[in-house]
Amino acid sequence: MQVKEYKPLIVAFCCNWCSYAGADLAGNNRLAYPADVKIIRVPCSCRVNPMFILRAFQRGADGVILCGCHPGDCHYTSGNYYTRRRMAALFSMLDFLGIEKERTRVEWVSAAEGAKFAATMNDFVQTVAALGENKRLEDLRCKK
Repeated sequence: MQVKEYKPLIVAFCCNWCSYAGADLAGNNRLAYPADVKIIRVPCSCRVNPMFILRAFQRGADGVILCGCHPGDCHYTSGNYYTRRRMAALFSMLDFLGIEKERTRVEWVSAAEGAKFAATMNDFVQTVAALGENKRLEDLRCKK
């Protein structure tokens, strides 16, 4: 029996104005990052409720990354400042739940940083792959 190679499932919440455009630029420049990164486009990084991240873990994600505009460059003026505060609270909650903090990351990627987007995704996938499969918040009903 052949054992399948483990590939982590990564959910990436990307803001429409910067990070999603950075992902698009990475694709246009043919910069490779794993296909297991599932991008969810959101209007702003502050739109991501911490419950979205918990739900992603519950639904089988091995890692969740939130990408937004650089602080001070937000299309909605101060959205990413709210994101930083929310994610600080979320990280302490994940610590309380026993989820490794390396499974969640916040990155600031502008529309002109396609290479940074690809490098960030490759690095994050390697980090999560080293941790192994996420079993902590797994809902067995969501598995095939």
